[in-house]
Amino acid sequence: MTKGNVTAGRLIAVALLLSSPTGIMLLALVGTGHLERWPAFGTWLTVIVLLIPLVRAHLGELAGLANWIRALAHGGEPVSQPGRGEVVLTEIATAVGALRRLWQQKSTELAESARWNSSLLDNLPDPLLLLDSTRKVVRANRAAIRLFGRELAGCDMVAFLRDPVVLEAVDAVLGGGISNRDCEFSQPVPLDRSFIARIDRLDGQPAAEAAVAILTLHDLTTVKRMERMRADFVANASHELRTPLAALSGFIETLQGPARDDEEAREKFLGIMADQAGRMSRLVADLLSLSRIELNEHTQPSEKVDLARLVTNAAEALKPLAQARGMEIIATISADLPQVIGQPDELTQLFQNLLDNAVKYGRDHRPVEVHAAGIETLPATAGAALRAGPALRVAIRDHGEGIPHEHLPRLTERFYRVDTARSRKMGGTGLGLAIVKHIVNRHRGLLTIESRVGEGSTFTVWLPAAPK
Repeated sequence: MTKGNVTAGRLIAVALLLSSPTGIMLLALVGTGHLERWPAFGTWLTVIVLLIPLVRAHLGELAGLANWIRALAHGGEPVSQPGRGEVVLTEIATAVGALRRLWQQKSTELAESARWNSSLLDNLPDPLLLLDSTRKVVRANRAAIRLFGRELAGCDMVAFLRDPVVLEAVDAVLGGGISNRDCEFSQPVPLDRSFIARIDRLDGQPAAEAAVAILTLHDLTTVKRMERMRADFVANASHELRTPLAALSGFIETLQGPARDDEEAREKFLGIMADQAGRMSRLVADLLSLSRIELNEHTQPSEKVDLARLVTNAAEALKPLAQARGMEIIATISADLPQVIGQPDELTQLFQNLLDNAVKYGRDHRPVEVHAAGIETLPATAGAALRAGPALRVAIRDHGEGIPHEHLPRLTERFYRVDTARSRKMGGTGLGLAIVKHIVNRHRGLLTIESRVGEGSTFTVWLPAAPK
């Protein structure tokens, strides 16, 4: 409302109100006989007429101030501030303007805080759900949406998470009986995964349809898998050691008893005992080696290594074993093969293990081929360290029986063997490729395995080249 918008009725009403003291005084004078009625009435009307312009001006200023404040309240930006001619109105307008600026600042801060909180929730690695009192999802972060593969806001939990243990825990917290609860559950599809769920009731008195509890899910799949692997490892290691120990104990009892004076049996049994003791010694050595490599796996080596010389030496060391089977190790090493950042002893062990396997499982009188060269194209599974700069590969191929495709993903597992009897007969511990995998991981490289039944296998190690 502006000056021109002040209504006549309101103007007259305010003028009458302001002139009422004068009217009362004139009425008193008329009542005491000091003034006649009509002159008193005329005087009162004159006062009202004189007040009307003043009232109109002030009401216009107040209406302008009210409109200005109303525009501020609706987010407008009026050009000029009203009441510049009136000290009181100016102070009121200045105070309202300062209040608005403070409100805008606080609103900006709240909006920024809300965006930050939203970003924080979305970037949390664990799935998180905010639930209302009816178990509906008020908000879900990106991890939760990825886990369940759908938009979750507005859905009842039972639509995507039907585990009765979790639902019971959520209902118990929402019911107000307890403030929090933990429980474990599994999601069998699309992949078998294990989680621990924690439900916490939020403090405060929530508004209608607001979040009253928070449900977080922590993925235990890797931990569970590691626990199973550790249990399997202990069981396998115990079994691998128990077998030769049982053989040694049996032969010792035999030599102490029935075969005490049997020279032929003694020589035979002592040979077997020596083989079993050697098997245990190799197993213990591989276990210690694997433990040491795993301990340092997170620390990348820092020494420059001449890989060409190292591969050549590894091939020379295995030549006697190859020659005993009529094999030849053919090494083709690029003249400009770059150096790598690595630990020489571990890389030597890596290539000796691969060459040893190639000789053991290759065919008699067929060569084992070693190719080492720089490369330009990397496998799709190559990691960031390999893609960060120049890289090289060392491929070791045998011409043996080959490995069925279904066994390839598990070859680097501890104690995993395609043919257990053949592996033990050849003196294998079942840890060689596991050691290779961990050495490759420590050097930020990649191990790939290709094999065709009846044609042989190729084990390729990809390593980042040392910076020049």
